[in-house]
Amino acid sequence: MKSSPGTGRNVVVGVIALVVVLGVGFAFRHHHNSAASMELANQVKETSETPAIVDVVRVGYSDRTSELELPGEARAWYESTIYARVSGYIDKWYKDIGDKVKEGEVLAVIQTPELDDQLNAAEAKAAADRSLVSVAQASLSFAESSNKRWATADKGVVSEQEKEEKKSEYLSASAKLEAAKSQVKLDEAEVKRLSDLQTFQKVMAPYDGIITSRRIDRGDLVTSGSTSGNSPLFDIVKADKIRVFVEVPQVASAEIVNGMPATAKSHLRGGREFQGTVARTSEAIDSSARTLKVEVDIENPDLALKPGMYLDVSFKCSDSNPSLKVPAGALTFRTGGPEAAVVDPDGVVHFKNVTISRDLGSFVELSSGVSQGELVALNISNQVADGDKVHPNIEDDASAPAVRSVPHVALSNQTNPQNSQ
Repeated sequence: MKSSPGTGRNVVVGVIALVVVLGVGFAFRHHHNSAASMELANQVKETSETPAIVDVVRVGYSDRTSELELPGEARAWYESTIYARVSGYIDKWYKDIGDKVKEGEVLAVIQTPELDDQLNAAEAKAAADRSLVSVAQASLSFAESSNKRWATADKGVVSEQEKEEKKSEYLSASAKLEAAKSQVKLDEAEVKRLSDLQTFQKVMAPYDGIITSRRIDRGDLVTSGSTSGNSPLFDIVKADKIRVFVEVPQVASAEIVNGMPATAKSHLRGGREFQGTVARTSEAIDSSARTLKVEVDIENPDLALKPGMYLDVSFKCSDSNPSLKVPAGALTFRTGGPEAAVVDPDGVVHFKNVTISRDLGSFVELSSGVSQGELVALNISNQVADGDKVHPNIEDDASAPAVRSVPHVALSNQTNPQNSQ
């Protein structure tokens, strides 16, 4: 079938019209997308140019009086390990763990058959040597009278040699008597030594206390002495007064003085507080831990505190050289050390290196890097860089560090206590 010329023209016109419509739609779509992109770019630019809002606090000095809280370990006032003073067998024991004892109270009895035999032999020897003293005394009396008769005899009746012999016999008898007496003294000393040892058959408490360990039973063989090979009999403690030992960091050691009050808190006793006093310090910094050992003495009449117990010990320290104090959230830690983001009056952020003199948990004391009255940012975002402009929002927080009215002094040139020690 043959098509008419008008049909081809209609097709061409239709195609051209379709192309025109598509072109107009594409142009309109492109214009719309360009306008949207331009608007988005403007919004992004406007947002990027708007300063970020950051919370800031003002740097201030810490209170003159601060509280230092550290862990401590309770120790008994006296703590002793009791060994046997004589060798033998355990005959009886009277006290067990947890028993309260009085000074001199018998804890156990040791059978000492060998010691008993040695004492009997020593007493018999002393008795025999006393009889020898009597013999020597009689010999001396005879020698003395003979010497006197010969010495007073008329000349020519006895020879001079006989006189000298009688005198020599007298001196010899006198010496034998003194030797016999000395031997008796030695015998009596040995008897007394063995008798004193025999009193140690009864193991007695050295002081009022509590038995914390019993390591013997009836029939056990025990050896006298406290060498490594000998087993102890009992452990005893005196705990009506407690020593609490605390390791104080070097940076705070200068604030601890003898006689200052201290408070110990036990979480096992419902947070009960016990008042004590600093009795003494080691007066030396431990080279490995950089701490000062401090002893706090606490009265413990009801035995509420047990030796070995963990305690929180707090000291009220009076600081004559107060440090600047900021919340812990004001610090960021980078490779170069701790830093604080200081916001200047123009709202520009400057990151400054700071030196921490003491960590108080939620707050830290600084010895350098910031000045009183400066604004430091809290929990600043990692997207904020040095030199960025921000909008500071000053925190009005009751938990902010307490400040005292002191002159404005920059600490950037002050000595770091940690480096000076």
